[in-house]
Amino acid sequence: MRFSWSEEQQLLRSTLQRYVSDRHDFSRRQHRKPDVAWAEIAELGLLGLPFGAEYGGADGTALETLIVMEGFGRGLVDEPYLATVVLAGGLLRYAANKAQKEKYIPPLVRGELRLAVAFAEQGARFNLAHVETSAVACDGGYVLSGAKIVVFDAPDSDALLVTARTSGSTSEQCGISLFLVPANAVGLAQRPCDTIGGIRASEVSFEDVSVAADCLIGELDEAYPLLARVVDEATVAACAEAVGMIEALNDRCVEYAKTRVVFGQPLSKFQILQHRLVDMRGAYEQAAAITLKAAIALDLPAATRGRAVSACKVQVAQEAAFVGKNAVQIHGAIGMTDELDVGHYFKRLVLFQASFGNADHHLRRYISLQDAALSRH
Repeated sequence: MRFSWSEEQQLLRSTLQRYVSDRHDFSRRQHRKPDVAWAEIAELGLLGLPFGAEYGGADGTALETLIVMEGFGRGLVDEPYLATVVLAGGLLRYAANKAQKEKYIPPLVRGELRLAVAFAEQGARFNLAHVETSAVACDGGYVLSGAKIVVFDAPDSDALLVTARTSGSTSEQCGISLFLVPANAVGLAQRPCDTIGGIRASEVSFEDVSVAADCLIGELDEAYPLLARVVDEATVAACAEAVGMIEALNDRCVEYAKTRVVFGQPLSKFQILQHRLVDMRGAYEQAAAITLKAAIALDLPAATRGRAVSACKVQVAQEAAFVGKNAVQIHGAIGMTDELDVGHYFKRLVLFQASFGNADHHLRRYISLQDAALSRH
């Protein structure tokens, strides 16, 4: 299948490349002001890409999100775009009613509202239906109790979108509901931590946290299908970010091989290294192609979408591991120092491999969905 980017998408890519190059250079990484960067991203219109024009958005598709995430990956941009726009924004787009969209999406688009999504729990092993956190109807609202782990970008969020069980048993898909909980709600406690990739996260506990009835996002007991779709979209977005990082590592390795002199000649003159760099370039091309294919498949039926997303995560995780390890080896001991960006890319790729399900999980998921499809025929 032949594919070409539209003129608008090419303009978005070039604009993003200039912005990331000018404002997110690695030498400025330690001196960035997050609030300023987030305001700049909002001013560029990037926060509104996936949302409807009636809420201040641009009616963008998964392809525009892919372009943004690739660009952010190349520049190691730390802003909570994935958490706020892709994950939380996706849930609001699919689940929220009109009044809730009018309340929450415009300030999100303007950069005035940061959200995180709390869905992972201890012992779930990437099973989205494994929800023990409970929400009990009380006095016209709900009371939440339980705990969530690895809530990306929660420490700097204004509110959390939380999955909670309102009926059924643990691991049952039906009976899961979605609630928007202010980060400063009484009874909500966070234990922040820094991940290996530099992204901030929290373990979040809920001890009899009361929320109003209008904090229920979507239909009662019916959040699972929407959560599954949004996590698939976030998985592809994370793969796109990894593709950007893989491309950046390839560029650094080629430049280093041209300038680093060993035994009187540049590293690029050694045939074994030439072969390695070609293999790394091939890994980038494979990762970019399968991510594009998965992004196009996001609007297909759930089973077809799931197979495409899982195949993408398995392939991109494999290429990320290959390129990351080789980039560090090519640079030698300096490759893992904080002074060189190569080590930062490598650690971010390690975090990517474990996010939204590791390769083993997605391989099992792909096989299960494929077997189910074959059995129907």
